[in-house]
Amino acid sequence: MKRKDDHLVCALLLGEYEDGRLLMREVFRDAGWRLLEAHDRKHALHHLTRDPVQVVITTCDVGKWDWRKVLESLRRMTRPPQLIVTSPTADEYLWSEVLNRGGYDVLSQPFQRDEVERVIASARRHYDPLPRKTASGSFGFSAA
Repeated sequence: MKRKDDHLVCALLLGEYEDGRLLMREVFRDAGWRLLEAHDRKHALHHLTRDPVQVVITTCDVGKWDWRKVLESLRRMTRPPQLIVTSPTADEYLWSEVLNRGGYDVLSQPFQRDEVERVIASARRHYDPLPRKTASGSFGFSAA
């Protein structure tokens, strides 16, 4: 079941994807989400400074800019997007390293539609600040 805010996803697909790019485009189109694409660091940084990106999906290596460097760059942002790392050799070691360093999740390639939808929607929900109790006792959202 989709949440009403799932349609607000804006993600950046970073790196070289062959067949996976077509599936990602299809998933985003069908969900009504916005997908930006960048093949390198320069174009990625352009999107990140200009567009409201909540989720970055990156291959393990984007030239000399691997996922660890991508994560470091995202951390410098006021509201850093969630990072999802993709790899054809996704294993427990990579998953553990990504999570321990502050990434959101790992998607194995080739992509599976249901898993892509679930992980991206969940990452988007984790991007939002948590509700904070106001003086009146009701819940509101932080302006941060």
